[in-house]
Amino acid sequence: KAKQALEQFGDDAPLLIAVTVLTSMDAAELTRLGVDKTPEEQVIYLAKLAKESGLDGVVCSAQEAKKLKAELGADFKLVTPGIRPAGSDAGDQKRIMTPKQAVEDGSDYLVVGRPITQSADPVATLKEINDSLK
Repeated sequence: KAKQALEQFGDDAPLLIAVTVLTSMDAAELTRLGVDKTPEEQVIYLAKLAKESGLDGVVCSAQEAKKLKAELGADFKLVTPGIRPAGSDAGDQKRIMTPKQAVEDGSDYLVVGRPITQSADPVATLKEINDSLK
């Protein structure tokens, strides 16, 4: 029904994106939640459900991007947090990737937070990230 409600907006309709497994979670945390799958297995399972439900894509770790694109198609959008420039502190993120590798592996939208917001020079950091993608 959500997709039908958006038809009136045509090409301006927002994308419907589901969240899979947070990039700050690892297998031990999934087990504590009662999920008996690896993060990758759970992401793929949830992404398939999202696609079957007619959603446009998912939020997932860039580590799953290549496999998801292969299984669900190039048009299925992937929003990937946990993006860290080379040499950056991982912080609380467990499943991270550099911007360049994330794009090469199929990420459509990169979510880069703390490496920019906590930088001494956020503009320079963003420029470095953009330059790494050229």
